[in-house]
Amino acid sequence: MTKLAFVGAGSWGTATAALVARKGEYETILWARRAELAETINLYHENPEYLPDVQLPEELEATNDLEKALSGADIIVMGVPSHGFRSVLKDVAEIAGRGPCYTSLTKGLEVDTRKRMSQVLSEEIDGIADSCISILTGPNLAKEVVQGYPAASTVACKDESTARRLQDIFHAPAFRCYTNTDVVGCELGGAFKNVIAIAAGMADGIGFGDNTKATVMTRGLAEMARFSVKFGAQPLTFLGLAGVGDLMATCASPQSRNHSVGIELGKGRKINEIISSMNMVAEGVKSCKPILELGREAGVWMPITENVVKICHEGYTVDDVVTDLLSREIRSEFAGIEEYLEINEIS
Repeated sequence: MTKLAFVGAGSWGTATAALVARKGEYETILWARRAELAETINLYHENPEYLPDVQLPEELEATNDLEKALSGADIIVMGVPSHGFRSVLKDVAEIAGRGPCYTSLTKGLEVDTRKRMSQVLSEEIDGIADSCISILTGPNLAKEVVQGYPAASTVACKDESTARRLQDIFHAPAFRCYTNTDVVGCELGGAFKNVIAIAAGMADGIGFGDNTKATVMTRGLAEMARFSVKFGAQPLTFLGLAGVGDLMATCASPQSRNHSVGIELGKGRKINEIISSMNMVAEGVKSCKPILELGREAGVWMPITENVVKICHEGYTVDDVVTDLLSREIRSEFAGIEEYLEINEIS
């Protein structure tokens, strides 16, 4: 029987592990850093810290013994936030090496290196092939997935056969799984939408209306595409689940941590106060700065990201950035992306 080891018992790591365990077709084990959390999952079939009031399947086994979790694993699913991804992966790689396939659930960039998680995987696992590196991404709010609400996601891998294999594993009656070979686009979409969600949350927190939010989301999508194609992403990816799909869910749902951060910023709270009150990571706060740095180096026009960075890292107020955004030069709607659009193929 195929064994999947899920590393990281946060909300999304737990949700995907539960999704696969419930199918009953694969051996599934979830690694939690803390023994008490693993014990709670095993005894009570719940994760009260990260998925409160949600029942997990009895088939899901948890452990805080990393060697036990990884032993014999065919697929290792990394559900660790970007700031801790590399350090945990070092421990994983020491035990499992390049034998298994690796799937990343992380939607962010490593702050110091500005690298995507697939790049971190390539660096830390000596000799690993591209066909053994994949990501799972899309409009996937963890609580809804565990509750069985219909949803969809994308498995991205440069190797189509690996993507199809993982598609079969993650696909469930209420969880449709699609494939994509654009790893760069899917990863950057997952990281970038968190930045736009903070901006959309600020619009809500200020008390602006739906027109404002739609504008932020739409212009944010254009900014995301402008940025990502500079680094090799395919424009069509941003019309799919990893692009506009994930953006809509993250910008609209009260379950979104990044959107919630934005709401509190819009109400006038300081970023340090907001973050210190949270028990989960809002990836957009960390990733916005390396995204902006990469964009500036590539000559990408990124007004929304620039202003999110100003608020999260440079002490600007929401009023400051609203004034800045509304006074910007008006341009062609698709400025900076037209040269990448192959109209004949898209139509």
